[in-house]
Amino acid sequence: MARILYSGTRNASSWALRAWLALREAEIAFEEQVVDIRKPQRHGNLARIGAFSPPAAVPVLVDEGTVVYDSLAIMEYANELSGGRLLPAEIRSRAHVRSLLAWQHSGLSGLCARLSFESAFYPRRRPMTAGEHAQAQRLFAVWEDELTASGGPHLAGALSLADLAFAPTVVRLAAHAPDTARWPLARAWMSSMLARPALREWLEEAARLPPVYLDDYAVEGDAPQ
Repeated sequence: MARILYSGTRNASSWALRAWLALREAEIAFEEQVVDIRKPQRHGNLARIGAFSPPAAVPVLVDEGTVVYDSLAIMEYANELSGGRLLPAEIRSRAHVRSLLAWQHSGLSGLCARLSFESAFYPRRRPMTAGEHAQAQRLFAVWEDELTASGGPHLAGALSLADLAFAPTVVRLAAHAPDTARWPLARAWMSSMLARPALREWLEEAARLPPVYLDDYAVEGDAPQ
């Protein structure tokens, strides 16, 4: 039986991107079935996923009949399949990386909620608000501290699940061109993440799709074009 990842529409599924990146960076072989999660077909397509996965959402990995759902579980599984190459070997460092994973997975404390992953692919993007700039600066400071402590080039030194978990956030913030002058290590790390071949492949496919507009993106009086 094949190992199949059910992922989502490239320009609308940041959670699937995280799982996909972990499998690719861990060099795990898998087949992929892209599930169209755009409206109006979204509900019917996800209902079919619900026939074998309780959340009725993507991503889902089916491996020899075992169903692994939720992006974080799939990322951890990819790490285990690779012999642990995407988490630090030292127990305290590994726990710290998992703290970063948990923070990202719980929504980064609501960081820039209206700058969705979808908005990174809009042909015209609105300026970030003052509040969004402040939130982004807070995250850049965290990344700068992590890179300083680890010595780089990645958040935990070597590439880890933390880098991959933050990748969609890097995409959506970088697309809105925030000021990173105060955070040179974070800026260099973001550039290196965006240059990784696997992420570039996903983003190039996403850029060829029609934009998925969300109603709450535009500021008052400025609808997306």
